[in-house]
Amino acid sequence: MMPAHRQLGPILLFLLLPMILATGCAGPRVLSDSYKKKVSPQAKAATGKTAVHPTQRPYKINGKTYYPLPSSEGYIEEGTASWYGHQFHGRKTSNGETYNMRDLTAAHRTLPMNTRVLVENLENGKEVVLRINDRGPFVKGRIIDLSLTGAEHLGMAKNGTARVRLTALGETVPLRKGNVTIQRFLPHQDFEKGDFYVQIGSFNNPGNAERLVKKVTAWGSEASVQTFDSGDRRFYRVQVRAGDSLTEARRLERVFGETGFPDAFVVAR
Repeated sequence: MMPAHRQLGPILLFLLLPMILATGCAGPRVLSDSYKKKVSPQAKAATGKTAVHPTQRPYKINGKTYYPLPSSEGYIEEGTASWYGHQFHGRKTSNGETYNMRDLTAAHRTLPMNTRVLVENLENGKEVVLRINDRGPFVKGRIIDLSLTGAEHLGMAKNGTARVRLTALGETVPLRKGNVTIQRFLPHQDFEKGDFYVQIGSFNNPGNAERLVKKVTAWGSEASVQTFDSGDRRFYRVQVRAGDSLTEARRLERVFGETGFPDAFVVAR
């Protein structure tokens, strides 16, 4: 929880902004193309559209086939996973569904709703495919909140957290080309685009949140308070508008992180 007295000097912010924007963004480790699954040029040429290399591993979910997306379109991220269960069971998720801790779902801060992700536990090699239907985790340094069942599949329910790798999956349909059948990806949402904010503070006292909003607004940024009721406590989260580009949002996260808000992180709405 950020102390109410922490302040960000406007002059310092304006001096550091160009330098920080030039150096890139912070946040969970998003892996380079060299770590991502590649698409066969032969398969791509066969259809004129993105096709799946036959050596990639398919994932069958409710009768549909999913594969890791190619590097040009995909999303891979490494970091710490946690899970949430009984306290939120039966409550509404960010996309309006009712959270069921026994479903194979998860919360992520930026991935589009209903994205399928392969989550690999880097500590024991176990993996599970989950569907994003909620936002979170609202803790710096964690990249995904799993359902209880998801955590059990990864063998991390007892420990509570684990080091994981996330890989976005895309739905495919079979395409017959001569004597060869390949899988072609259906259209999917752009992971780089969204309605992004940088959360810079979370308070129990609404007055502290409102004071921070007024300060940030005076510096020329668009800020607002998002109220969250955890059941036993109510939180007032201060979030700053960061635009529709994930890259630019992560750069703004870096700006706040370097100028008085070390717990800042990007979240989509």
